[in-house]
Amino acid sequence: MAEQHTPRSLIVTLYGAYGRMPDGAPLAVAELVRLLGALGVDAPSVRSSVSRLKRRGLLIAERTPEGAAGYALSADARQLLDDGDRRIYGRPVPRLSDGWVLAVFSVPEAERHKRHQLRSRLARLGFGTAAPGVWIAPGHLYEETRHVLERLRLDPYVDLFRGEHLGFAATAEAVGRWWDLGEIAALHTEFLKAHEPVLRRWETHGPPDGPGAGSAEDAYRDYSLALDSWRQLPYADPGLPVELLPRGWPGGRSVEVFSALHAQLRDAGAEFVRPA
Repeated sequence: MAEQHTPRSLIVTLYGAYGRMPDGAPLAVAELVRLLGALGVDAPSVRSSVSRLKRRGLLIAERTPEGAAGYALSADARQLLDDGDRRIYGRPVPRLSDGWVLAVFSVPEAERHKRHQLRSRLARLGFGTAAPGVWIAPGHLYEETRHVLERLRLDPYVDLFRGEHLGFAATAEAVGRWWDLGEIAALHTEFLKAHEPVLRRWETHGPPDGPGAGSAEDAYRDYSLALDSWRQLPYADPGLPVELLPRGWPGGRSVEVFSALHAQLRDAGAEFVRPA
């Protein structure tokens, strides 16, 4: 399936990569149009997507220091992006000794809408289903899970447990039931197909200030599209220990490719976002 970069997703990616100013200053609307235009998004789509993000409480209309109309991140949006950084850039190497975290929840019938909220949030955190009503994730996701459930005020409905898998099936066999590993592998393969050639091109031509290299705009475009694709993957992939993964698992290579693109292009792209 071909990658789809929606205007709304690209706006979130832009703010995550370049829009968290230390002073909380907004990005001017004109700058949003310019920066999203470089990614192939037209001005009407930018404005309509910004409006939807504003209605969701993620963006706040504010004036820039120069007096131009702009949008800043809400406190909730900044927290979501900060939480996402740990997944996108800083996930620890998973170990079998980390064990597992189990989530079991019970929601009163009068609040049954929260069952869907809990299921979707646990799935987004990377949990698989060990049995009906029993959700499981690698142990290294415990702290993030606790933080997210508390922030969303879902913690009164959930019990969390730490444990180890004792059988009867081999753990490597069991994880194939708990998660759709084929689907996750396909996501990694799709990312590699789209972005590994981009990395090879930059490795051949060098940084933007090198001979024959691309421009700062090229670096911004290639990095933004890679990040927009990548930032979904650490949530779909729970980060299982390598001992439990099928042979030839593509996840390790996709981590290497994104990490290399981030190291080479992120700061170079910033020269296009905030030209001197």
